[in-house]
Amino acid sequence: MFVEFKKCNMASGFLCCLKYMMFLFNLIFWLCGCGLLGVGIWLAVSQGSFATFSPSFPSLSAANLVIAIGAIVMVTGFLGCLGAIKENKCLLLSFFIVLLIILLAELILLILFFTFSDKVSENAKQDLKDGLSLYYSENNVGLKNAWNIIQAEWNCCGVTGFTDWHEALKEKVVPDRCCQEHYQDCGRNVTNEFWKRGCFEKVEQWLDDNKHLLGTIAMCFLVVQLLGMAFSMTLFHQIHRTGKKYNA
Repeated sequence: MFVEFKKCNMASGFLCCLKYMMFLFNLIFWLCGCGLLGVGIWLAVSQGSFATFSPSFPSLSAANLVIAIGAIVMVTGFLGCLGAIKENKCLLLSFFIVLLIILLAELILLILFFTFSDKVSENAKQDLKDGLSLYYSENNVGLKNAWNIIQAEWNCCGVTGFTDWHEALKEKVVPDRCCQEHYQDCGRNVTNEFWKRGCFEKVEQWLDDNKHLLGTIAMCFLVVQLLGMAFSMTLFHQIHRTGKKYNA
């Protein structure tokens, strides 16, 4: 009788510990999602003119991406928090399935990216070049601001070089931010010195220089997702095995 009581206490203690570990884990996850959502909304409101480089995907802006990621993280964290604290098997299973779908989507995108990396790179270059022709159009202020910022910050010009602007704008002019010595209408003076390297090459170089850091961040995200899945399934099986809720 004493042995059975001891086993029951040990099982209940493990369930209680696991429950609160998962709750805290997902509370942090949920708070991060709220933070990302808040930043995304702030970007959309205060920096609404900063949109996207791509004319094919006009909604693919920094603000929209942050809002989408924040919403997904917040909803996932909420499922985990509520499922853990309520010991609800349906919510825990939903949390596991959502994380599994996200993980599979990430793996599929990663495999497709590395399999068709050359084609993705060429299509991205062409799409960006097509977008250059919209630089001076009134309905694409966001695209103009995006190019001004990246060219000024990265000391680059165009997609593969400053001649991309000549082809896109049908005249030998470049944005003022392409000038090594920036002043009003400097891009219309063909005798000025412009940044020689294209922005696409600069981005590729940055990614290559920081591949170890980016790989470490990706591994941390992977570990967090796997821990969340492991916690949810372990708690799910513990609740299923006990056959009743344990209120700590």
